[in-house]
Parts: sequence; structure tokens; C-alpha cells
Amino acid sequence: MRFASRFLKLILLVLLLLVMGGLIWVYAAPNALLRMGSAYAAKIVCSNVFIAGRDADNVLSEDILPQGNRVLHLLGVQVDREHQSVRASFLGLVATRVAIYRPGLGCTVVPRKAEIVAVSAPAPVPAPVVADAPWPEGEKAEPTAGVSAVLARKNLTGVGMRAVVVVHDGRIVGETYGAGYSAQTPLLGWSMTKTVNAALIGMMMKDGKLRLDDKGLMPQWQNDPRRDIKLSQLLGMESGLEFQENYGSVTDVTRMLFLEGNMAKFAASRKMVAAPGQKFSYSSGTSMILSEIWMDRLESRDAAWRYPRDRLFAPLGMSSAVFEVDAAGTFAGSSYLYATARDWARFGLFLAQGGVWNGERLLPEGFVESMSQPTAASGGRYTRLQTWLPMSDDKTRLPSDTFVLQGHDGQTVFVMPSKKLVVVRMGFTPMRTHYKAADLAAAIAKLY
Repeated sequence: MRFASRFLKLILLVLLLLVMGGLIWVYAAPNALLRMGSAYAAKIVCSNVFIAGRDADNVLSEDILPQGNRVLHLLGVQVDREHQSVRASFLGLVATRVAIYRPGLGCTVVPRKAEIVAVSAPAPVPAPVVADAPWPEGEKAEPTAGVSAVLARKNLTGVGMRAVVVVHDGRIVGETYGAGYSAQTPLLGWSMTKTVNAALIGMMMKDGKLRLDDKGLMPQWQNDPRRDIKLSQLLGMESGLEFQENYGSVTDVTRMLFLEGNMAKFAASRKMVAAPGQKFSYSSGTSMILSEIWMDRLESRDAAWRYPRDRLFAPLGMSSAVFEVDAAGTFAGSSYLYATARDWARFGLFLAQGGVWNGERLLPEGFVESMSQPTAASGGRYTRLQTWLPMSDDKTRLPSDTFVLQGHDGQTVFVMPSKKLVVVRMGFTPMRTHYKAADLAAAIAKLY
């Protein structure tokens, strides 16, 4: 009996040491999945607190925990308003990551082993001078009974809806907002940011600083076959570069967004798996490369940080727009633009007008038209300029020139130039809900 008792104590001691060792290992060297989770939480909470003015606990419960991974329930976040930062970790001490806020350029996850580049924030865009003037010159909407009736149908606006804005012939003809959200709430566009990034490239083309046939686009590509990738092939997601666009685990896209300080450098380091122009591969890494390309063509980083504000946001009156940068100071052209639904609608209207605003052409002739032209490699689903086309079963319900800005978890802008119609729908609506924003767009298009 005495031997058995000692043996049991020895076993318990070994188990205790193993558990303690495991906890020490997790604390000292947390795996990439935990670090990604805490970085994601720090980034999303930081942006929503300091850009959108939301409550941190609300962001945690509505934006992060519903993602479906049970381990996220072990996350805790701390908001430091004095230093404008957010710290996130598991169980209060494991895989700690920090995101910092810088006015004008949003929130950035602080990298583990690299310096965060100091940035020069652009001046804010002034709000419309005459608030009671009709939108977009002011903020006055002109709702119609028909659109309002469509927006009252919850099956069309969808679960998790946060904002819907409908524009016809240059005026807001209907809008609705989810509980806790309003016309003043900046909302993350996720991959709709890609189309904004493409518009900035269009402006660089109009300035003579870029051409669609440009090659040799990144310094690290000069001595290998990647030097033959054209700007047009990057825009059409046909570069031939390898990139895993899978969410929910540590893949290329999640590593880039939450673990890499220099996102464009990481994306540009991917190897070629197909000849340029031969294979469609949707890639947020490609859009980060595009950001680096257009920013590098300007005379300085200061000029690049001002460029979206000076050339796009200010002319359109997008006073809420915040285009965020990574730790290297590169605009996150794949994912990170916050703006109110009304300002997303301003951008949609700008595209519906062919890149003209207040009578001034800001984009080259024919540039926006390419946003409705499919690429062969994508099987007709993606276009030449960072937009999607409607699914085949939706094409008969929507105008033939319809193209779509589409972002993670239910962010969508339908642009229908022939009907002078724009439909913006924002929310937290994961794919598992099977919601189709095209049903909403079709119901509104039917009115006109």
C-alpha cells in the first residue's frame, strides 16, 4: 500500500509538472493561431472604439465572439484611452498583442520584432457645409414609399444588418439602420476596400504615373519570372502568385493581416504557381502589393499618405473615411477602410457616374467600365478592376452593367449605372447565414 501511495504521488507530480510546463510554454511561445486571435481582437476593437466610437464590450460580443471559434471566449481586451491603444490576450496573459490608433490613419497591430513606422496623418475631410441640403451636397435624404417598403422587409435586409442606403439619380431615396448604428457610424468595408484602392490606381494612371502594361513592379521581382507580371494582371487577380485566401486558421491571408508588420512585402514574397494571366486566384495579398506599387510612385510617403484624402475622399465629401495602414505605413488596400454607409454610397455614386464628380472627371475614360468587364480566367465572375459580377442566377434580375463591391461578413455595394442606382448594404452577416444581398438589390432595381 505504501508503495502504491508513493507511486500515485509520483504520477501526480509528473502530471503537475507537465501541466505547468505546458502553461509556461504557451505563455512564453504561444502558437500562431493564438497570436492571430489576440491580434485580430486588438485590431478590430481598436478601430471600432477609436474610429467608430463603439463600446469595446459591444465590439467583442457582436464582432469577435460570434466568429465561431470557442477559444475566442477566453479573450480579454483592455482599452487605454490615454495612449489610444488596445491590448488583447487569452486568459489575461497568453499571446498578448497590442494595436495602436493614430488619427487619420486608424489602428495598426504592433509587430513583435519590427519597428512600427511613424506616420504623418492627413488633415480631416470637412463635413458638408450645408447640412440641410440634399445629399450628397448635404445630408438630407429624400426617401420614397416604394424603397421604404422594400427596406422594411427584414428577409431582404438580412440578419445582422447594420446599414442600408439606396441612391437613385444622385439622391438618397431610402435608408435604414440596425439597432445601435446610424448614418454617423463608420463601418468597415473589408474587401470593398480593394475597389477603392483600384480607383486610386486609376487616378495615378490619369496622372501618368502608372500604366496597365507596367511590369517589373516590385524590387524583389527583378531577377526572377515575377518581373513579367503586369499591373493589369494584378488588378484582375491573375498574377499567378501563390496565396491562400482561407479564413479561420493561420493561412497566408490571416498571417498577412494579423501577424505581419509589412503586409505588402509578405505578399510579394509568394512564389509563382502559374504563368501571369492564365489563372484566377482571389488574393488579398495582391491588393496589398497594389497599394505598395501606387504609393511607391509618389515622391514621398507623406505625399502617399495624403493622396487618398486629397484625390478621392475630399472631392467626394467622404468626411468619415479612414484608410488604415500596416506597421510599415502601407495602406491596407485589401481590407481596412472605414466609412459611414452614406460615404460608401458616395463612392458608389462616383462609380455609377463613370468616375465623374460635380462635372469633373477624376478617373480615366473607360476605367469604370472595366469594373463590369469579366476576365476569362475567373469564368466571368471577377472583373478587370477589383470588383465582382452578379452570380449567374442573379444576372436576369439585375441590369447587365451591374458590378459589385463585396466584403467579408456581408458588406456589399451594388452599382447599376444604367439605372443610376446604388445599393449599399453593411452588416455582420457570415456566409453560414446564406443571406443573399442580390435579393435586396433586385427588389430595389425592380422599382426603377
